[in-house]
Amino acid sequence: MFSGGATTCARSRRVLRSCILAVIFLLAAGSAFAAEEKVIKIGALFPLTGPAAVSGQNCLAAVQTAADIINGKYDFADFPLASKEGLLDGYRIEIVPGDHQGKPDVAKSEAERLFNQENVFAIIGSYNSSASKPASAVAERLKKIFMCGASSSAELTERGFNYFFRTAATDNIESREFIDYIDYLNKNEGAGIKTLGLLYENSEFGKHAAEEGKSVAAGIGLEVVADVPFTVGATNMSSEVQTLKSANPDAVFGAALGSDYSLMVRTMKQTSWAPKIFINYCTGYQNPSINKELGSDGNFFMGGMGYSPEIAEVYMKAALPAQEIYRAKTGFPLDSDSIQESVCLHVLAQAIEKAGAVDTEKVAALLRSETFPSPLSLSGQVAFSPGGQNNKAFTVITQIVDQKYRTVFPESYADSELTYPFPAWDKR
Repeated sequence: MFSGGATTCARSRRVLRSCILAVIFLLAAGSAFAAEEKVIKIGALFPLTGPAAVSGQNCLAAVQTAADIINGKYDFADFPLASKEGLLDGYRIEIVPGDHQGKPDVAKSEAERLFNQENVFAIIGSYNSSASKPASAVAERLKKIFMCGASSSAELTERGFNYFFRTAATDNIESREFIDYIDYLNKNEGAGIKTLGLLYENSEFGKHAAEEGKSVAAGIGLEVVADVPFTVGATNMSSEVQTLKSANPDAVFGAALGSDYSLMVRTMKQTSWAPKIFINYCTGYQNPSINKELGSDGNFFMGGMGYSPEIAEVYMKAALPAQEIYRAKTGFPLDSDSIQESVCLHVLAQAIEKAGAVDTEKVAALLRSETFPSPLSLSGQVAFSPGGQNNKAFTVITQIVDQKYRTVFPESYADSELTYPFPAWDKR
């Protein structure tokens, strides 16, 4: 009897231990599940390697800066979501990077990986329009949200997509602004700009920018005398610049990203040629690190911008604290391209918070219908039209002088006089 009782007690203790271990396991598993459920994963798809790697890395840092502000608690005036930690009473944003290398096919496969393997809720990207196009097509097929910052090809928001949203101005918007400025200079300053040249990368972005430039030039009778594409990641641009020099247009519209922009400027100096005025689309012109690399050689080039530190000091003071977080990551201030990627995440986060759930359809519906406050946008607001274009987006025209972005147009934003015509290289 005694032996049998001992055996029964031992068996009971083993059962009890098993039950306790099972409960501990279930509690631990439940805790891990809960923790997992409190994370909203967002893909950040940019050219982290390749010709536009510097700009891509800056864009990633800008998205991470936005995540820091959303996840943390900051006393930033007029900055949505900064004063509370996370979203939806405890959710935090986790950024999952992807590198498309500036290659459309890689962008497509990376978008599929981010959605299908990393299970991201949405993707922000992709700087290059040629990468944003296939990557966002993946999102549309999967009915997932794609937030596009700096990709400027107007065609991206002309596809009738339901889950694509772009915050930045398009090449069409910038082209019209460039032409308005040239028209203003001709009528008010006697600039005598009669001919136009186009120098652009042979990509979705470059080709579309060139078409937009040619289209609006015709509206003021500006004759296009040079149409010059170049290969992305070029190692030599001598023949392209020589072609421009031979045509000798009064004005040039440029569309060159990253290291291609630096090469373009250096080649123009080597050939001792420049037009009277050179205006750039969303390009390497806007990148402060490239500006610093070029030094005085970058002076007097111009471009459209939705942000610069100089603009922020006057018109976007609420953006300055965010810029300091970004500067700690990169060593540089925010630029007109990278800041658009921050805007994407801030707007997306506001939509998630307002939806009250991590629900694609609810969030997308709000993105389509609401106007969002945006201290990182020059207009102060973001609102998307059908197709996904931010109808509040606009830019100003700046000119670099001593590595500072001086605003020259429109008049209501101008803080400097234009240096015109472009000084000869040997007289600068």
